[in-house]
Amino acid sequence: MNNNYESHAISRRSFLKASGVVGAAGILAACGGNSGSSSTAASSGATSAPNTTGATPLTDACAEKAMEYINRYLRRAVANGKDMEAREGMCYAQYLAGMAFNNASLGHVHAMAHQLGGFYDLPHGECNAILLPHVCEYNLISSRRRFGRIAKLLGERVDGLSPTDASQAAIKAIRILSKDVGIPEGLIALGKKYGKEVKEEDIPTMTANAQKDACGLTNPRKMTDAAVQQLYEIAF
Repeated sequence: MNNNYESHAISRRSFLKASGVVGAAGILAACGGNSGSSSTAASSGATSAPNTTGATPLTDACAEKAMEYINRYLRRAVANGKDMEAREGMCYAQYLAGMAFNNASLGHVHAMAHQLGGFYDLPHGECNAILLPHVCEYNLISSRRRFGRIAKLLGERVDGLSPTDASQAAIKAIRILSKDVGIPEGLIALGKKYGKEVKEEDIPTMTANAQKDACGLTNPRKMTDAAVQQLYEIAF
């Protein structure tokens, strides 16, 4: 292996310019961006980072501000690509989410999404968005308090709710956000959108590879092979 691979594969600088992504396709057009800081990936990263075993008060602060901005600006930016306030807000959200997950790491959402990108060349952000509610639901048992906080940041009213109901509200909010910005409902639909055939027969190999992915090391709940396979199947 080339020892300089990492220096060529990972960018050292990322320049965010709100006007650089204006267009009819909106923010979703950037889902496969090389920087990895597209808006749907940012949403997944901001939601994942506070729940990893590597989370700290500093990464929580970045992730929470990112979620606040995503809830405030993402729908607006997708609805109107020329809304520069929303574009700028999402640039900040992407940057903040990146600071959170580059220090806290991620979890099995990204470990599983990486396999879909490798097998089918599908946009990483949209793969994350489809997997996110399913993996979060699996992880709820790890910290209902944290998921309740996520629900509030994503606009859900959780005052007076039990910890269980508040954490479930986070899953609801994630699903609503994805639907509002046009994320396909499942992996088969995502594949069709890009002219790819996503096959259930590939699940065992993707499961094995996801279990080797470094992102999975900081997932807040232990993931068995059977659990990963089941989550892929549900997401289809």
